[in-house]
Amino acid sequence: MKNMRFIIIIVMALAISSCSSEPSLQQYYITNAENPNFMSFDVPASLLNLEKVDMDETQKKAIASLKKLNVLAFQKKEANIADYEKQKAIIKTILKGPDFSELMKMNTEFGKATIQLKGDDDAIDEIVIYGDNDEKGLILIRILGDNMNPASFVQLIQAMEKSDLKGKGLEQLENFIKG
Repeated sequence: MKNMRFIIIIVMALAISSCSSEPSLQQYYITNAENPNFMSFDVPASLLNLEKVDMDETQKKAIASLKKLNVLAFQKKEANIADYEKQKAIIKTILKGPDFSELMKMNTEFGKATIQLKGDDDAIDEIVIYGDNDEKGLILIRILGDNMNPASFVQLIQAMEKSDLKGKGLEQLENFIKG
Protein backbone atom coordinates (compact mmCIF):
# COMPACT_ATOMS: atom_id res chain seq x y z
CA MET A 1 0.00 0.00 0.00
CA LYS A 2 2.88 2.36 0.81
CA ASN A 3 4.43 1.57 -2.54
CA MET A 4 1.17 2.38 -4.32
CA ARG A 5 0.96 5.82 -2.63
CA PHE A 6 4.57 6.48 -3.48
CA ILE A 7 3.98 5.57 -7.14
CA ILE A 8 0.87 7.78 -7.32
CA ILE A 9 2.79 10.71 -5.82
CA ILE A 10 5.65 10.22 -8.30
CA VAL A 11 3.25 10.06 -11.27
CA MET A 12 1.41 13.19 -10.11
CA ALA A 13 4.68 15.07 -9.60
CA LEU A 14 5.86 14.13 -13.09
CA ALA A 15 2.54 15.15 -14.61
CA ILE A 16 2.61 18.53 -12.88
CA SER A 17 6.25 19.20 -13.73
CA SER A 18 5.77 18.28 -17.38
CA CYS A 19 3.18 21.02 -17.85
CA SER A 20 4.84 24.03 -19.39
CA SER A 21 4.49 27.34 -17.63
CA GLU A 22 5.31 29.20 -20.84
CA PRO A 23 2.25 30.50 -22.70
CA SER A 24 1.47 29.10 -26.11
CA LEU A 25 0.70 31.28 -29.10
CA GLN A 26 -2.90 30.02 -29.00
CA GLN A 27 -3.20 31.10 -25.34
CA TYR A 28 -1.70 34.47 -26.24
CA TYR A 29 -4.30 35.00 -28.98
CA ILE A 30 -7.16 34.08 -26.66
CA THR A 31 -5.86 36.28 -23.85
CA ASN A 32 -5.41 39.35 -26.05
CA ALA A 33 -8.39 39.04 -28.38
CA GLU A 34 -10.40 41.28 -26.06
CA ASN A 35 -7.55 43.68 -25.28
CA PRO A 36 -8.66 47.12 -26.56
CA ASN A 37 -5.14 47.80 -27.92
CA PHE A 38 -5.47 44.83 -30.30
CA MET A 39 -7.49 44.32 -33.44
CA SER A 40 -8.32 40.62 -33.72
CA PHE A 41 -10.12 38.60 -36.38
CA ASP A 42 -10.10 35.26 -38.17
CA VAL A 43 -10.14 34.93 -41.93
CA PRO A 44 -11.46 31.60 -43.24
CA ALA A 45 -9.72 30.31 -46.34
CA SER A 46 -12.95 30.73 -48.33
CA LEU A 47 -12.84 34.50 -47.75
CA LEU A 48 -9.57 34.78 -49.63
CA ASN A 49 -11.47 34.20 -52.91
CA LEU A 50 -8.79 31.80 -54.08
CA GLU A 51 -11.23 29.52 -55.92
CA LYS A 52 -11.60 32.24 -58.60
CA VAL A 53 -7.85 32.50 -59.21
CA ASP A 54 -6.20 30.71 -62.13
CA MET A 55 -3.81 28.33 -60.35
CA ASP A 56 -1.59 25.43 -61.30
CA GLU A 57 -1.86 22.06 -59.52
CA THR A 58 0.89 22.90 -56.99
CA GLN A 59 -0.90 26.10 -55.96
CA LYS A 60 -4.26 24.26 -55.72
CA LYS A 61 -2.68 21.65 -53.46
CA ALA A 62 -1.18 24.38 -51.26
CA ILE A 63 -4.55 26.14 -51.00
CA ALA A 64 -6.34 22.88 -50.15
CA SER A 65 -4.13 22.50 -47.06
CA LEU A 66 -5.05 25.98 -45.79
CA LYS A 67 -7.80 26.31 -43.13
CA LYS A 68 -7.77 29.90 -41.88
CA LEU A 69 -5.72 32.90 -40.85
CA ASN A 70 -5.78 34.37 -37.33
CA VAL A 71 -4.80 38.04 -37.24
CA LEU A 72 -3.84 39.99 -34.13
CA ALA A 73 -2.61 43.56 -34.62
CA PHE A 74 -1.54 46.11 -32.00
CA GLN A 75 -1.72 49.75 -33.02
CA LYS A 76 0.87 51.73 -31.08
CA LYS A 77 -0.25 55.06 -29.64
CA GLU A 78 1.22 57.52 -27.18
CA ALA A 79 -1.00 56.12 -24.40
CA ASN A 80 0.01 52.45 -24.83
CA ILE A 81 3.78 52.54 -25.41
CA ALA A 82 4.56 50.48 -22.28
CA ASP A 83 1.98 47.82 -23.23
CA TYR A 84 3.37 47.73 -26.80
CA GLU A 85 6.88 47.00 -25.51
CA LYS A 86 5.52 44.35 -23.12
CA GLN A 87 3.48 42.61 -25.85
CA LYS A 88 6.39 42.71 -28.27
CA ALA A 89 8.65 41.01 -25.70
CA ILE A 90 6.05 38.33 -24.89
CA ILE A 91 5.53 37.44 -28.55
CA LYS A 92 9.25 37.27 -29.27
CA THR A 93 9.71 34.97 -26.24
CA ILE A 94 6.96 32.63 -27.44
CA LEU A 95 8.36 32.52 -30.97
CA LYS A 96 11.87 31.71 -29.68
CA GLY A 97 10.45 28.62 -27.93
CA PRO A 98 11.09 25.04 -29.03
CA ASP A 99 7.78 24.76 -30.91
CA PHE A 100 8.84 27.19 -33.64
CA SER A 101 11.63 27.28 -36.17
CA GLU A 102 12.52 30.44 -38.03
CA LEU A 103 12.17 30.29 -41.79
CA MET A 104 13.25 33.84 -42.64
CA LYS A 105 13.71 37.41 -41.46
CA MET A 106 12.71 40.39 -43.55
CA ASN A 107 13.04 44.15 -43.50
CA THR A 108 10.13 45.71 -45.35
CA GLU A 109 8.84 49.22 -45.88
CA PHE A 110 6.40 48.51 -43.02
CA GLY A 111 9.02 47.27 -40.54
CA LYS A 112 10.86 44.11 -39.47
CA ALA A 113 9.22 40.72 -39.88
CA THR A 114 9.91 37.04 -39.34
CA ILE A 115 8.26 33.91 -40.65
CA GLN A 116 8.17 30.99 -38.23
CA LEU A 117 7.06 27.40 -38.79
CA LYS A 118 5.43 25.00 -36.36
CA GLY A 119 5.31 21.30 -37.16
CA ASP A 120 7.47 18.78 -38.95
CA ASP A 121 9.64 19.84 -41.86
CA ASP A 122 7.44 17.88 -44.28
CA ALA A 123 4.06 18.64 -42.68
CA ILE A 124 3.64 22.12 -41.25
CA ASP A 125 0.54 22.78 -39.17
CA GLU A 126 1.10 26.48 -38.61
CA ILE A 127 2.99 29.34 -40.21
CA VAL A 128 3.42 32.47 -38.13
CA ILE A 129 4.22 35.87 -39.57
CA TYR A 130 5.27 38.42 -36.98
CA GLY A 131 6.16 41.99 -37.72
CA ASP A 132 6.74 45.13 -35.72
CA ASN A 133 7.31 48.78 -36.40
CA ASP A 134 8.13 51.06 -33.47
CA GLU A 135 6.02 53.85 -34.96
CA LYS A 136 2.92 51.86 -35.99
CA GLY A 137 2.74 48.75 -33.80
CA LEU A 138 2.90 45.02 -34.36
CA ILE A 139 1.06 42.31 -36.24
CA LEU A 140 0.87 38.58 -35.67
CA ILE A 141 -0.67 36.34 -38.33
CA ARG A 142 -1.16 32.62 -37.85
CA ILE A 143 -1.74 30.64 -41.04
CA LEU A 144 -3.36 27.38 -39.95
CA GLY A 145 -3.64 24.29 -42.10
CA ASP A 146 -3.21 20.56 -42.34
CA ASN A 147 0.15 19.17 -43.36
CA MET A 148 1.21 22.25 -45.28
CA ASN A 149 4.38 21.73 -47.26
CA PRO A 150 7.12 24.36 -46.76
CA ALA A 151 7.90 24.31 -50.48
CA SER A 152 4.28 25.11 -51.32
CA PHE A 153 4.25 28.12 -48.98
CA VAL A 154 5.65 30.22 -51.81
CA GLN A 155 2.89 28.87 -54.06
CA LEU A 156 0.33 29.86 -51.43
CA ILE A 157 1.67 33.42 -51.29
CA GLN A 158 1.64 33.69 -55.09
CA ALA A 159 -1.97 32.50 -55.23
CA MET A 160 -2.99 34.95 -52.50
CA GLU A 161 -1.38 37.81 -54.44
CA LYS A 162 -3.59 36.95 -57.42
CA SER A 163 -6.79 36.79 -55.35
CA ASP A 164 -9.26 39.58 -54.65
CA LEU A 165 -8.99 39.71 -50.86
CA LYS A 166 -12.20 40.90 -49.25
CA GLY A 167 -13.75 40.54 -45.88
CA LYS A 168 -14.50 42.07 -42.54
CA GLY A 169 -11.40 43.45 -40.90
CA LEU A 170 -9.18 43.26 -43.95
CA GLU A 171 -9.78 46.91 -44.83
CA GLN A 172 -8.91 47.89 -41.25
CA LEU A 173 -5.77 45.78 -41.44
CA GLU A 174 -4.75 47.40 -44.72
CA ASN A 175 -5.26 50.86 -43.19
CA PHE A 176 -3.33 49.77 -40.09
CA ILE A 177 -0.35 48.61 -42.17
CA LYS A 178 -0.34 51.66 -44.42
CA GLY A 179 -1.23 54.26 -41.80
